[in-house]
Amino acid sequence: MELETRREEGTLIAKAQSRVDGANAREFQEALEAAIDTSDRALLLDLEQLSYISSAGLRVILLTAKTLGKQDAKLAVCSLSDPIREIFEVSGFDKIIPIHPSPTEALAALKS
Repeated sequence: MELETRREEGTLIAKAQSRVDGANAREFQEALEAAIDTSDRALLLDLEQLSYISSAGLRVILLTAKTLGKQDAKLAVCSLSDPIREIFEVSGFDKIIPIHPSPTEALAALKS
């Protein structure tokens, strides 16, 4: 599980790759926690290259959303493949976390 990160105008952009499941969810959580800075106003999770996410991975995203909420920062996800989008919809995460088709659209929404 790899997590590439960069910052753009106060937004942390994290690109998850491969899979997030019970075997590496803790690693995913630790990587996100290490990347988030108190000055970040938003986190965009780009999931274009994610092939699978389990409930353990969803839990990490939910915990991250709660952490960001405490520092008054926003969270959004983008570029979900059809199978990942289905997991978000079945679990109800699409009602909790904004989903955007592309990084450009997500960044525009996070800035507004």
